[in-house]
Amino acid sequence: MAFHEIRFPLEIALGASGGPERRTEIVTLGSGREERNSPWAMSRRRYNAGLGVKKLDDIHEAVAFFEARHGRLHGFRWRDRADWKSGSPGASVTPLDQVLGVGDGARTAFQLVKTYVSGAASYAREIVKPVTGSLRVAVAGEAMEEGADFSADHATGVVTFAVAPGEGAAVTAGFEFDVPVRFDTDFLDINLAAFEAGSVPDIPVVEIRL
Repeated sequence: MAFHEIRFPLEIALGASGGPERRTEIVTLGSGREERNSPWAMSRRRYNAGLGVKKLDDIHEAVAFFEARHGRLHGFRWRDRADWKSGSPGASVTPLDQVLGVGDGARTAFQLVKTYVSGAASYAREIVKPVTGSLRVAVAGEAMEEGADFSADHATGVVTFAVAPGEGAAVTAGFEFDVPVRFDTDFLDINLAAFEAGSVPDIPVVEIRL
C-alpha cells in the first residue's frame, strides 16, 4: 500500500456528505447509570462521494480515480468542504490562527495542529496534509518566511525551523489542509439512469492514520 499525493476531484466531492466519527463504549449499570469510555484518542472522518456524481463525465472521472488507487489499496487526499482551513471556512488564513507549541531554545520541529474549542473543553487534531503554498507561520507574533526561516513537509505536516524558537516564544501557524483517506469499498455500483447521465450512489471514503 502507498499514499498518493493527489486530491479527489473537487467538483465531485462538492456534493459529498460526511463528517467526524467517534467510538464510545457504553455500559448501563443495574442502577440505570452509565459508564462511558472511548478507546479512540482521535476522531475519524467518513464521507460518501456518490452524491456528487451526476454526469457520465463525472462517472468516468470517478472510475479512473478509483482504478488508479486500486480500490481500497492506496490512500489519497480529500477536501472536506466544511473543515479545510486553520480557521473557519469563510475566514482568511493568518499566521496566528493556531498555536503549535512554545519554544524552548532547542526544539526546531513542530507538528501542525488544529484545536477545536467549545466552552472549557478542547480537542487538538494533528494536521498531516497541509496544502502547498497555503502555510503561514509566526514566532512570538512575527511572521516567518518559508525557505529562509523554516521548511515544511507537506506530506507529514511537520514545520522545521532553521533556528530554534527562543524560550517561551509562541509558535503559531495558519494553513489550508486536506484529509488523508482511502476508499472504503472495492466495488463501484454504477447506475446508468439516462443516456447522458448516471450515478454511483455509494462511494464511501474513510480517513486513515499515517
